[in-house]
Amino acid sequence: MGEDELRKQIETLREQLHYHNYRYHTLDAPIISDYEYDQLYKRLKELESAHPELVTPDSPTQRSGGQPLDKFRKVEHPTAVLSLANGFGRQDTLDWYERILRLDPNVAHADYVLEPKLDGLTVVLTYEHGSFTLGATRGDGLVGEDITENLKTVPMVPLRIPVSGNTPPPARLVVRGEIIIFKDDFARLNAELEQRGEKTYLNPRNTAAGSLRQLDPSITARRPLKLYVYQILESSRETPDTQSAILDYLQELGFPVNPLRWHAENIEQAVQICESLAEIRHTWPYDADGVVIKMNNQTLARRLGFSGKDPRGALAYKYPGQEVETTLLDIQVNVGRTGVLTPLAVLKPVSIGGVIVRQATLHNFDFIREKDIRIGDQVLLKRAGEVIPYILGPLPEKRVGTEEPFKIPTECPSCASPIQKVPDEVAYYCVNSSCPAQLARNIENFASRNALDISGLGPQIVAQLVESGLVRSAADLYTLNREDLLRLDKFGEKKADNLLQAIETSKKQPLERLIIGLGIHGVGEVAARKLARTFRSLDALSRASLEELTTLEGIGPSIAASVTGWFAQAHNQEMLHKLRENGFWPQEKEDAEKSAAQPLNGLTFVVTGTLPTLSREQAEQLILENGGNVSSSVSKKTSYLLLGENPGSKYAKALELGIPILDEAGLRGLIV
Repeated sequence: MGEDELRKQIETLREQLHYHNYRYHTLDAPIISDYEYDQLYKRLKELESAHPELVTPDSPTQRSGGQPLDKFRKVEHPTAVLSLANGFGRQDTLDWYERILRLDPNVAHADYVLEPKLDGLTVVLTYEHGSFTLGATRGDGLVGEDITENLKTVPMVPLRIPVSGNTPPPARLVVRGEIIIFKDDFARLNAELEQRGEKTYLNPRNTAAGSLRQLDPSITARRPLKLYVYQILESSRETPDTQSAILDYLQELGFPVNPLRWHAENIEQAVQICESLAEIRHTWPYDADGVVIKMNNQTLARRLGFSGKDPRGALAYKYPGQEVETTLLDIQVNVGRTGVLTPLAVLKPVSIGGVIVRQATLHNFDFIREKDIRIGDQVLLKRAGEVIPYILGPLPEKRVGTEEPFKIPTECPSCASPIQKVPDEVAYYCVNSSCPAQLARNIENFASRNALDISGLGPQIVAQLVESGLVRSAADLYTLNREDLLRLDKFGEKKADNLLQAIETSKKQPLERLIIGLGIHGVGEVAARKLARTFRSLDALSRASLEELTTLEGIGPSIAASVTGWFAQAHNQEMLHKLRENGFWPQEKEDAEKSAAQPLNGLTFVVTGTLPTLSREQAEQLILENGGNVSSSVSKKTSYLLLGENPGSKYAKALELGIPILDEAGLRGLIV
């Protein structure tokens, strides 16, 4: 057999297997027997084994997944993978409609597509020239984890598109979907595990999420995972302009699309459909805690923009969650990795939705005070798909007199430092940068790319340094020596020397990077840059008063209080003293002549949306290099809003305040 003929035969086998896999797992309508499928697969496997150079990543033989991973790498999404605002019932939904109607009168003529709100794990799938190249979790919406090898094992994930037909795929396509486990499959899985004497699982959602985050893809392959795709995040080709047409297009390419969807001519009809589905949803093959109402006209939906991080053109109509009564045995206070103190309810164990619950969130201390929740109370517990159920409130009519009011702690339960309450926020913080409960997180932030950028100082090494006692604050990094590091597990001479060199190099970082590294609550890149350029040294910044700080553009009362509170802590002053002793004390140099001559001197910009040629970071850097200031929020002090495609709520705020608006070309025109 010649090489061309061999390639053609292999490609034909792949196309046949992709198509039959799609018929079997997605359409549930096979047209060949399992034996015939196995024979095709066996023949392809033989040819690829004899000619490994012809194996491609999208071949059906690669569904078994790769080798076990040490960890998941982080991947940046091409666009934000946003969550949805919730509407609990008719009135919430109509209130949402009235809000968007005020923004755009065309909403009055909108129709809607309704889809089940699946209770699974969101995934982002990337296809290059039709081949599946990357699969990721949603993560924080901007950055997720690479789970490509695990997703390859899910039969409903197409390894190549189109699965059949002549629809050519875009050169690049990124779609969003949900990985779920059907209720019957979940019951069978638990029955098999119980029969083998192994641990069973609590619910389909957690099982699906845990299955995709297995470092060994072979474990994922044994789980009955399914996929439904419902959104196009990015495409190199123009996509349909209605949600119903988008779903049809995705289905045409071979993606599994949920067969359940409904069309509503207006918002009243949409609400009626949601209400009628309240009981029927329990007959669906999967768990769903609501229905997503999506504006069918995608141009109109995009024009409405966002409210915070929620797109205005869609709403999750949520059904009431399950509620039970139990006893609040105690209230524990946990210190998170960011220093936030969180109250946690310790409960008398109770079953809710088939899950035994022993703990629940109490939101925050203000919630406990407002609801007058006492230790020993009978409380109402709710679970509506959340990983951790939450307390709705107490049942005071059932009190017997032995209940005890809860006292908000004045000291951190981990390090006994005084607690700080930031104005206009409900959270209480421990701002001790050396607090054991948050030390590792603080060191990771200090060494991160946006801060001191210490190459090689990742979470595992930070954990080693903290656990060994070598590092009790970020300043201790600058006291490390070769002998210290060589005593740690898996630390050779080269690794130790590289880390020490990276730590030494970090001393060249400017003041604004060090301010970011201090981890002061609310102080990000923009605020750190403003503080560095205004005060020019940590000495001056540490002496700044609340009044001085709040006069600065972009520094509100909350950030000002965080800054003064951080510098007031003795532990933090001790760390700063150690930094200075070890030769790391950057100061901002003033160049008045250069500053006065720059074209954007005295102007403050806010950036929103996607610009034609510049990333947000590049645009901000261009502004700063030409003497301008950058703020993260629109106010009366804003000189210009720099506007790109798909702007957020900042655009509406700028219009409301009458702030001048520039595009990228306009910005460059100011600079020339």
